[in-house]
Amino acid sequence: MANQHPEEHVFHQHDALKSGIKGALFGGGAGLITSAVQNSLAKRNVGSWGVFSRTGGTIAMFTALGAVYTFSKDASANLREKDDTLNVTIASFLGGATIGLRTGRMPQILGIGAAFSVIMSAFEYTGGSLRGGPRTEVPEMDEYDRKEYMRRNRRRPLAETIADVGEGRGIEPPGYEERRRERLKEKYGYEIKPVSANVE
Repeated sequence: MANQHPEEHVFHQHDALKSGIKGALFGGGAGLITSAVQNSLAKRNVGSWGVFSRTGGTIAMFTALGAVYTFSKDASANLREKDDTLNVTIASFLGGATIGLRTGRMPQILGIGAAFSVIMSAFEYTGGSLRGGPRTEVPEMDEYDRKEYMRRNRRRPLAETIADVGEGRGIEPPGYEERRRERLKEKYGYEIKPVSANVE
């Protein structure tokens, strides 16, 4: 008898602290680059330390955003024992609220958190990639095998293609010249003699 219970996905715990530290490092790096760009576009010459003194808040915001997002994503996955889109929704809301904290106004904190949450949840739900989801029919299939599979699966016989497209315009299947001569004779009453390579 077949197994009555389908295989359940086994959840593995995530290290939320390690993810938070990684997110803080990546966010801090992105913030440093953004701060350097802001500093270089300043109208007044503020010097190289302006990256930290004048636009240093950008570095702190990006660092906090990365840490809060990655930590809360893994922490919510651990608490719920599921890897799904809701983890991204929770983490995105908290990350967006972290961005909104700079304003100090509750409507903006909630609004930015909700907007960030909607955008990131939709992105995660639709595959989490700008290139689209996995395109292979079999997940283990690489791109070359997928293309070969599609060629074999979608290939049509030549006779069927010619029946749909029609003859002429450079499509000359076997026996085309004889059928062309017959059509011209029926339509115009003129017989075309085939060209011979032999000189008479």
